[in-house]
Amino acid sequence: MQDTRWDKSLVSIIIPCYNAERWIKEAIDSCLEQIYRPIEIIVVDDGSTDTSVTILQKFGSQIILETGSNLGGNHARNRGFALSCGEFIQFLDADDYLLPKKIAHQVSYLQEIGANVVYGDWRHQFHEPDGGDHLGEMIVSGEQTDVLEALLAGWWVAPAALLFRRNSVIASGGWDESLQAGQDRDFFISVALSGADIRYQPGCYSIYRRYGNVTVSTSNRRRWLENHARILVKAEQHLASQAESTRYQKALANSYYTIAHNWRDINAEKYEQFLQKALLLDPNFRPKKSFIYQQLATLFGLRFAEQIGSYKYKLKNFLSHWQL
Repeated sequence: MQDTRWDKSLVSIIIPCYNAERWIKEAIDSCLEQIYRPIEIIVVDDGSTDTSVTILQKFGSQIILETGSNLGGNHARNRGFALSCGEFIQFLDADDYLLPKKIAHQVSYLQEIGANVVYGDWRHQFHEPDGGDHLGEMIVSGEQTDVLEALLAGWWVAPAALLFRRNSVIASGGWDESLQAGQDRDFFISVALSGADIRYQPGCYSIYRRYGNVTVSTSNRRRWLENHARILVKAEQHLASQAESTRYQKALANSYYTIAHNWRDINAEKYEQFLQKALLLDPNFRPKKSFIYQQLATLFGLRFAEQIGSYKYKLKNFLSHWQL
């Protein structure tokens, strides 16, 4: 039975918050500064132990605030969605922010073409250890011929750069609360797998913060790899129940290879496991690397090219270690 509670013009902005005292005010202010109305701002605090809740309470009736114990960001996102009443859904991390025309720009587009999801361009805001920060170049997401294929192969869009119709979130099954990394990639894949009509609209209206070379998802490399492998397995199992196309197998092979390559200097067994997985999906798989690598792979096979690449990697590290 379809839920008919929601307002057909309302945009629900859902913000999960955990110990975000440094950023949460700017995130909410960026929502209040949107030129589009009507909006509702729903913040679910995920058991913060800093002053986040105190900051949030100062917004009073400008936001819908729910506090609870620490159950993870995806639980907070799902809970925020359950509290929402909007036809359009904007997920926004507590440390990111939107530019004033973002919502108006994307709502107008979805209303005009009738699609389920729209994504745009975005920029990093880099924060350095010395306290400085600067905006990076605009990252053009670009129009993808097949969004699902691109996502399976490793393409990514900053979560804030997306806007969803409510029905696409419902059809996806929501955010997987068991994941500890790669949550946004998994959710977008789930939306694409549900058959949503996903379109690209040029324009940069979203800012994604980056702290040096570290993000929450990549701060623990093993966790990142394990969770991304789970995401690929989920997608592969879903596709197996449908008429799976060769291009999706090739896309998955590319991502399994990326995981394998990241395991190479950590765990040889897992490296071999995921390399084999890539080759099972696409026996002719060749990663996009140097001309010499491609020639070695063609003449002697992928494993030989990988072995030579491993020797080169170890030699480079050895020389850099002893460099004066």
